[in-house]
Amino acid sequence: MAAFDQRLNLSWWALRIGLGVGPIVTGIDKYFNKLTDWTMYLSPLATKVVPVSAATFMHIVGVAEIIAGFAVLSRWTKLGSQIVALWLLGIAVNLLTTGMFYDLAMRDVEIAIAAFVLSQLSAVRAQQSLTTASQRQ
Repeated sequence: MAAFDQRLNLSWWALRIGLGVGPIVTGIDKYFNKLTDWTMYLSPLATKVVPVSAATFMHIVGVAEIIAGFAVLSRWTKLGSQIVALWLLGIAVNLLTTGMFYDLAMRDVEIAIAAFVLSQLSAVRAQQSLTTASQRQ
């Protein structure tokens, strides 16, 4: 069973690092647009509803992504990964309403599933820690 636990732990760390660092990097890039021009992914529907410019909205989105990424990397991994999963599903819906970027929407749904898996692994890992701690007493 120890080898199985180690594989789960390795999977948890891989997802935690990837789903924590990714939002931080993309959140920071919302200010610099080195990876891409993020405003082009904003749905025309969203630009009509949001009371600020697309660039300002992306800056706000960037802050939210950075916070979510740090939450995943913190002791609140389960909650942070749930936020990332919901965030990514929201992005996917936004992308679908553009009438294009369906491939990116699908990718974001798949990454949201990975974030959900991280939240589930985090719950199991926390439960295992509690069980181990109570057995020591």
